[in-house]
Amino acid sequence: MSLKEDFKKFAMRGNVIDMAVGVIIGGAFGKIVGSLVNDIIMPPIGMAMGKMDFTNLFISLNGKEYATLEAAKKAGAPILAYGNFINTIIDFIILAFVIFMMIRQINKLTPPPAPKPEPRLCPYCKSEIADDATRCPHCTSHLESK
Repeated sequence: MSLKEDFKKFAMRGNVIDMAVGVIIGGAFGKIVGSLVNDIIMPPIGMAMGKMDFTNLFISLNGKEYATLEAAKKAGAPILAYGNFINTIIDFIILAFVIFMMIRQINKLTPPPAPKPEPRLCPYCKSEIADDATRCPHCTSHLESK
């Protein structure tokens, strides 16, 4: 089989296509959560903490002071932008919680699996046997039909 045919066979399998759709939707969902955190959740938290803007929380590693993160970046200063890190952690926590709630709801809607029937046992050696067996494959005893 040629490389082209192998790749086409691989790419057209249902799992690969489902995964691609999941990645695309996940990326879009990540943008929604990012906007939720940056535009809706963080501003009130910043106001409650004395009008603090988390995106401007940074440490300049060269010892100089900069008014904003943007000014430090323009100056080419080495920085630790821990405010962006805080926003990213909050993004992750919200995203993980939303996924947890979705999976929880899906599990509630999914019916539990049917219980497995009790296996038929040989009355002599107690080995598991097929329901239609007339002789035990382990001890070779003759069995009564069920």
